[in-house]
Amino acid sequence: MSSGLKPGKPSPLGATVCKQGVNFALFSEHADRVELCLYGHDGKQAEQRFDLVRRSDDIWHGLLPGGRAGLHYGYRVHGPFDPENGHRFNPHKLLIDPYARRLDSELQITDVHYGYVRDSTEADLSFDKRDSAAFVPKCVVPPLPQTTTESAKPEWPWSDAVIYEAHVKGLSRNYTGLSADCRGRYAALGHPEMINYFKKVGINALELLPVHYFADDDFLLARKLSNYWGYQSLGFFCAANRYAQQGADACAELASAVASLHDADIKVILDVVYNHTGESNELGPTVSFRGIDNLAYYHLQDNRRYYLNYSGTGNTLRVDHPRVLQMIMDSLRYWHSEIGVDGFRFDLASILGRDSRGFDSGAGFFRAIAQDPILQTAQMIAEPWDLGPDGYQLGQYPRRWSEWNDRYRDTVRRFWLTDDAVRTEFARRLLGSSDLFEHPASVAATANSLSRQPTSSINFVTAHDGYCLADVVSFEQKHNENNGENNADGHNGEVSNNHGFEGSSDNAKINKLREKQQRNLLATLMVSQGIPMLLAGDERHRTQAGNNNAYCQDNEINWIDWEENEAANQLTTFTNELISLRKRFPVLRQPWYLHAQHVSPSGHADVVWFRQDGKTMSDQDWHNADDRFLGVQLTGDAVPDTPGYPDIKASPSLLLLFNASNQAVEFPLDGSELASQHWHPELDTNLPSAKDSGDHQRQAIDPKRVVCEAKSLRVMSSALPEEAL
Repeated sequence: MSSGLKPGKPSPLGATVCKQGVNFALFSEHADRVELCLYGHDGKQAEQRFDLVRRSDDIWHGLLPGGRAGLHYGYRVHGPFDPENGHRFNPHKLLIDPYARRLDSELQITDVHYGYVRDSTEADLSFDKRDSAAFVPKCVVPPLPQTTTESAKPEWPWSDAVIYEAHVKGLSRNYTGLSADCRGRYAALGHPEMINYFKKVGINALELLPVHYFADDDFLLARKLSNYWGYQSLGFFCAANRYAQQGADACAELASAVASLHDADIKVILDVVYNHTGESNELGPTVSFRGIDNLAYYHLQDNRRYYLNYSGTGNTLRVDHPRVLQMIMDSLRYWHSEIGVDGFRFDLASILGRDSRGFDSGAGFFRAIAQDPILQTAQMIAEPWDLGPDGYQLGQYPRRWSEWNDRYRDTVRRFWLTDDAVRTEFARRLLGSSDLFEHPASVAATANSLSRQPTSSINFVTAHDGYCLADVVSFEQKHNENNGENNADGHNGEVSNNHGFEGSSDNAKINKLREKQQRNLLATLMVSQGIPMLLAGDERHRTQAGNNNAYCQDNEINWIDWEENEAANQLTTFTNELISLRKRFPVLRQPWYLHAQHVSPSGHADVVWFRQDGKTMSDQDWHNADDRFLGVQLTGDAVPDTPGYPDIKASPSLLLLFNASNQAVEFPLDGSELASQHWHPELDTNLPSAKDSGDHQRQAIDPKRVVCEAKSLRVMSSALPEEAL
């Protein structure tokens, strides 16, 4: 190995093996000097330092002759330590390369990682000279990418997606069908046992909570807790080592699992956190971005000592800086093209669309995504809010994007679990939330256009953040005491109903009602227009014991319980039946918003709303706040006859009857507005199985009436009329 560096090249950023050795390139706009620190192939050899003396467009670079994959390295970056002007350079702190593909160990934040003296009266204005190298994970030079036969990605349309939001560890940690070394690891995701389960339930899109390299905050370690959810990214090109099998390359193990999932026709979506980093605010540690170029990487206040905190975690990544935007785009391309993932869910995505004027759906980040040829096939999902001013931007994202619809979550819960007068809004949510996503506002102007579609709405009733399904129907007060924050954390106004008793109950009547309410919420989710998302374990009565902010609980609170029991198996079967129902009836996945503008050959509109007496809803009926019943017919052969929808085929119609009242309703089936006189039972949430509704027999029910029991949902189908066949 040569004792010095050659000039090398400024591109690509990171550490790259080439014929001559290893090229190193690091961006820093305000640094005075950059040192490359090498530690050999085991990360334990004495540190060797080399100056990156070449600087091209603020990229510091150098070539290490004879270097090869496996070298361990880090950086020391010199420059002014002037917090009040935004600079926090401290060469005593070894820094992680933002483009590192692998880190050799976990990072646990300690006092030595801070660039200032924590007990100083000057606080973050003081300067800490302790060397942090012994306590910082070393970056590992990756090998050249190997040319392999890429597993074909699933090509089914996004409208067919049924998303399963899961945590890599929590999903399989207790799954007894896997070997101990596989449980809770990336390998488990692609294991035949897990894939068989996904297929059994009907899942075709697996959305993973963050897998980017992250650290455990010191305040959590002090409480004997951990950063379980992983929303504190420090490596946007590294997969977290903690989910890899012993000795395995985390990215390679994840890529292998993704390939196995693709072979099973299952898409993979990553929850990604590009809005902030794990370095927190001015009182946070210096482990990477802050020490490389604080002023370039972070949004700072007018007093540059302090950070803008639109993320609620202390800092906000400066996405409108061209090099920061480049890093994010390079990261997305890496995960999509090299690891093979199919899409991304962007945490606090409104931050990514901010510029000096606030949120803008035409911001540079969105334009970069739109034009990128590699990312054209990637699905983009926004969490459409942040904690900054005007951060709530539901419905304001570009046409291509889908968005988490929390209005759907809250409205559906309120309809089933409260006495709130939300029937009108419930109807909007059921049909894909056109009031939020269909643009321009004039429905008439877009009746035949292909603007945003119902797939813009990611519908969910639960997610990782908040109560899980079993707790939504069992708790009215959050129980986050185990988080060590005096139960002050987590959302205080979450919609729920304990049905007469807080927490687990031995009362058979209460438990029967809770089980039915879970079926109501799941069934509503699966018969709604848009994309349904199911929280992992909800199909098995998973409980978090009332914790609605379990971000720091790496234990049974978050791990799915896979013990066989009748109730769990019954709900899992019911969930599979719901998903099968959704797949069998295209009328539940229409690519246009239903406004009763398209009419079937027999004269029935694509959507018809009913009162409980079988009459169609009038404008006055919609304002009857006391009525807890809603019927809707989705007419399968009322399809647009326009050039924009050339492939839409007629399908059977569905009749959905929602009864959130405390009394049974007899609904007449001989009304003139109904598309059929021969309705077949598909689902009754009053029963624990859809098959109990007569799904197997497919026999017509009483042609004159159907009973919808209190607090239940019924679904019936009709065959296509002969003229539509």
